[in-house]
Amino acid sequence: MKKTLMVAALSGMFATAAHAQSSVTLYGLIDAGITYTNSQGGRANWQETSGAVNGSRWGLRGAEDLGGGLKAIFTLENGFNIGNGDTGQDRLFGRQAFVGLASDQYGAVTLGRQYDSVVDYLGPLALTGTQYGGTQFAHPFDNDNLDNSFRVNNSVKYQSPDFEGFKFGALYGFSNQAGNFANNRAYSVGASYNYGPLNVAAAYLQLNNNATGAVNLSGAVSDDDTTFFAGRQRTWGAGLSYAFGPATAGFVFTQTKLDNAFGIANTSAIGLPANSDLRFNNYEVNGRYNLTPALSVAGAYTYTDGKLNGESPKWHQFSLQTAYALSKRTDVYLQGEYQKVIESKTGFTATINGLAPSSFDKQVAVTAGLRHRF
Repeated sequence: MKKTLMVAALSGMFATAAHAQSSVTLYGLIDAGITYTNSQGGRANWQETSGAVNGSRWGLRGAEDLGGGLKAIFTLENGFNIGNGDTGQDRLFGRQAFVGLASDQYGAVTLGRQYDSVVDYLGPLALTGTQYGGTQFAHPFDNDNLDNSFRVNNSVKYQSPDFEGFKFGALYGFSNQAGNFANNRAYSVGASYNYGPLNVAAAYLQLNNNATGAVNLSGAVSDDDTTFFAGRQRTWGAGLSYAFGPATAGFVFTQTKLDNAFGIANTSAIGLPANSDLRFNNYEVNGRYNLTPALSVAGAYTYTDGKLNGESPKWHQFSLQTAYALSKRTDVYLQGEYQKVIESKTGFTATINGLAPSSFDKQVAVTAGLRHRF
């Protein structure tokens, strides 16, 4: 009898130890709201929106301790529309899907569908990449992908450990096409540094597509979640933020250049003259302030200077949000955006990210919403 009890006790102890060495976490976020827009296709609109700030998602995140500071890791993350239950990105795990190895000393290597370095390192410094602005605060058409409109398929990513506040990383997305290695491939690099209240970051992203040849549907960026149709996209940027007690102020600059562009596909398909050269310079000034532990206010102004075949369209966008936490996991928010396009001779109209375009050079949107995290 004593031997049986001892075996049972030891078995339970080893089972507990094995359980402690590996873990799987279910997590998610649901963002639902009501949005008023003064013009969508020339008419005012009231609509229920999903992900006006942060895209609704659920995911599984896991790790297994392999010993010696090494562990196996994975993330599977599904995006969905809370309004109708549809999957986001038209995939089961469209937001993220990767597996890899992570070392406390050497960093992490992962493979799958992942975010690029602009999103990883520069995104947290722009309000569109955070909970303080999100989807509708994005720069026109999310041209720099700071709101992660697309992910990179077939990608291998390296992320360094934290060297006393300094981190860096790189990503390469394979075209997966025999005989045409560069047709729809992607690569990016980025770095960030944190020193007390100061954060600085910089990143670069390049996409190579074959705009004149056969479309490679199995490449790095899928045509159903791409932002632009172009022969080549180059995006780079840098930013900084500084915290003053409960307040944080920041500035982000990004530039996106498109060669042989022929369309914009982010919100609704916008055609461009064939073989267009398109450029966006984005200047964002932002800030946020915690009035109380539960109440925050955030705002941003973005000026975008564009170039298209010798013409110079420009965008001004003012964005403001206030959020109140009902608990650690649930908050309500109210936010608004105003966008104006000037000097556009090519037919650009105001288009707040995530909403249907206006028929005019101005667009106003106001959203009241609820977010719950689990």
